[in-house]
Amino acid sequence: MPCRFPGRDFYFLNFEFMKLFFVVNVDWFFISHRLPLALQAIKDGYEVYLLTADTGRRKELEAAGIRFIAIPFERSGRNPFHELKCLWLLCKYYRIYRPDVIHHITLKAALLGSLAAKLTFSRKVVNAISGLGYNFTDGRNGVVQKMIRFLIRIAFKSRHFSFILQNPDDVKMISGLHLVPASHIHLIKGSGVDLDLFRETPPEEKKKLHILFPARILRDKGVMEFIGAARMIREEIAGKAVFLLAGDCDKGNLAVLKEADLLPLLDPGYVEWIGFRKDMYAVYRESDIVVLPSYREGLPKSLIEACAVGRPVITTDVPGCRECVREGWNGFLVPAKDFRMLAKAILELVRNGGLRKEFGRHSRLLAEQQFSLKIVVEKHMKIYSGLVASNE
Repeated sequence: MPCRFPGRDFYFLNFEFMKLFFVVNVDWFFISHRLPLALQAIKDGYEVYLLTADTGRRKELEAAGIRFIAIPFERSGRNPFHELKCLWLLCKYYRIYRPDVIHHITLKAALLGSLAAKLTFSRKVVNAISGLGYNFTDGRNGVVQKMIRFLIRIAFKSRHFSFILQNPDDVKMISGLHLVPASHIHLIKGSGVDLDLFRETPPEEKKKLHILFPARILRDKGVMEFIGAARMIREEIAGKAVFLLAGDCDKGNLAVLKEADLLPLLDPGYVEWIGFRKDMYAVYRESDIVVLPSYREGLPKSLIEACAVGRPVITTDVPGCRECVREGWNGFLVPAKDFRMLAKAILELVRNGGLRKEFGRHSRLLAEQQFSLKIVVEKHMKIYSGLVASNE
């Protein structure tokens, strides 16, 4: 039985630190989306382990006090023998370390990790699925998608497991599958945003408005619709605005728009690609309108950051994205894959500076009410504490 020390927010078992495992496809995603949560867990007395693919960020994570275990996840998942190897490694480490809480992040990690948890009789498992990704957008329904759906039912069905989902649509979907008790399904909107770091900052006056696409250069993020909308209204706003793509060509993603295909689509001085940027606050600060025409999301980190800085948002009326916009209050919702409606929404905000300011103020209010990093971390820690205290 765990015993709790008075006045402390962490638990000990036989006077040892509780072990918290994070399992995620790749290290950079963990740093971008879950590092603050891990650091808080360390402060609260957990011994934190990260099981993930190593892309060169290991030393950075170990310096933060996180124990790193390399698992050679491949994001495409096309090689069943490789997937079995990863499953075997997860089983191995679950048996060796006997973690007190296992937190799987992203669909592949959750599928393989849940199977490993069942095989090793690990019960205190949290599956955080931040969106269904490439395999479930654009109407894909091939052999791979059918296999994933089959694995979902096998891996996730357990009265002991819990889910963390980021939007009501995903909560409804998982609830409808009857995989876990309803009380084990938690809605936490996104990975949170540091409201002190991403401060509300009014945009500076400049010759050209900056219309920002803050995402990896993926077709499923709506990059072609963004460029198509820019082209459609070029004659009306050329010289008044510049469309900026801030993200890298994610070679490991099947939906990537390759650099060789992107470059011919650019229009110097009007549609420009600034690549991956570490200091996204500075990019948002220079922007006037933030646009993400994605096909589906869990809850996009880029949009909650844009809201925190106080920018009007234009996004698609799809799961995840619609959580970041109240239509006509802090931005506009448009249909997915419709560059004409996207162009119309962009044009309305380009022409109306007063509306941009009003929407921007409302975006900040929305971030403060729903997307604060502090709130998100507290909700996660409460789930961990409940699992540790449980006798199931």
